[in-house]
Amino acid sequence: MPGAPDTPPSVPSPDAAPAPAASSPGDVLALLRAGAAATRADLARLTGLARSTVSQRVDALIAHGFVAEEADGNSTGGRPPRKLRLRTREHAVAGVDLGASHCRVLLMDVGGETLALREDPLSIADGPQSVLGHVERTLHALLKETGREPTTLQAIGVGVPGPVEFSTGRPVDPPIMPGWHQYPIPEFFADRFQVRALVDNDVNVMALAEQRRAFPDTRYLLYIKVGTGIGCGIVADGRLHRGAQGSAGDIGHIRVGDLEEPCRCGNSGCLEAVAGGAALARRLSALGLAAASGSDVVRLVKSGHRDAVRMVREAGRAVGEVLAGLVNFFNPDTVVVGGALAAVHDQLLAGVREAVYRRSHPLATHVLRIEPSRTGENAAAIGAGILAVEHALSPREVDRVLAGGGY
Repeated sequence: MPGAPDTPPSVPSPDAAPAPAASSPGDVLALLRAGAAATRADLARLTGLARSTVSQRVDALIAHGFVAEEADGNSTGGRPPRKLRLRTREHAVAGVDLGASHCRVLLMDVGGETLALREDPLSIADGPQSVLGHVERTLHALLKETGREPTTLQAIGVGVPGPVEFSTGRPVDPPIMPGWHQYPIPEFFADRFQVRALVDNDVNVMALAEQRRAFPDTRYLLYIKVGTGIGCGIVADGRLHRGAQGSAGDIGHIRVGDLEEPCRCGNSGCLEAVAGGAALARRLSALGLAAASGSDVVRLVKSGHRDAVRMVREAGRAVGEVLAGLVNFFNPDTVVVGGALAAVHDQLLAGVREAVYRRSHPLATHVLRIEPSRTGENAAAIGAGILAVEHALSPREVDRVLAGGGY
């Protein structure tokens, strides 16, 4: 199950749906992975392929280490039935969460089980060589810690706090990432681990984590990250929606109300400048309180400070004003609120819900649920790992590997 294509832009989104008519080995694996089939007979019945063709597909998957075939153990006589299963523990992926001031690296098997996780304080402003060098060392340490060779790594997912052109995996003018513009992050990891690295905006992979792990029954989900900045991840019909160039969901720079708060983007009155964690910290600091970041705002709210509680609820209303427009336009069934300020979700969500239900059409909110994040601080690392798994096991990637496509 080795690495990745030489030309990342040519590879489709890893969350692309498999072909409806399973005919290739990759399609067969997709049926096994989904639990739709467990035996060769199941596959023949579902696909309409000849048993000999199914056997060729399965044998190839077994030979390349994707699948194992074992006796079921439930035979009542005669030859015992043999069950097919995805080989998960033998293959790993990494999910990397790069924040403004932290780095989380998650090692998981391709079945989604967490093998190891490490978090370190790290400034994204230190630049790509320093930050990615730290990730490389951490990943080697986690592989060693879990007794795995680097060759067991199948793909790497990376979430970064800035705009990303998903087809190339390169950040584009990221405001808080000096020195990262157009930096070839996928190539950095490809040179060192000989696998494909998929890079996305952090809020997108957070949305993916919530939808896959916490709300698997929902098809239309918005994930609102309220931290230093504010962003939105969009899941439409069960798949991430990135837009034409990867910038969908950049709601932090939508103008709200008549406020003229200056924003780092050069405009004024942006949602981020009004309701982001950094903006709230500045306003609390102006009142003489010790507040330098969103985490300080959270600390003050948890201690019951009246001004902090009031500001967070007002921030929730501002977010809700923008979200109400999104709810009317997109009609999601689930909205998840995460990020640093979600740690005080009672106050934040009260403001969000107040504005959304007041400003949205009744039909759009008929079944709408607005919930705090369930994957918490590890959302981006988990989502980046899921991104890597879905690439490594996608029908096209599996078929490429079986056809002898090397790195």
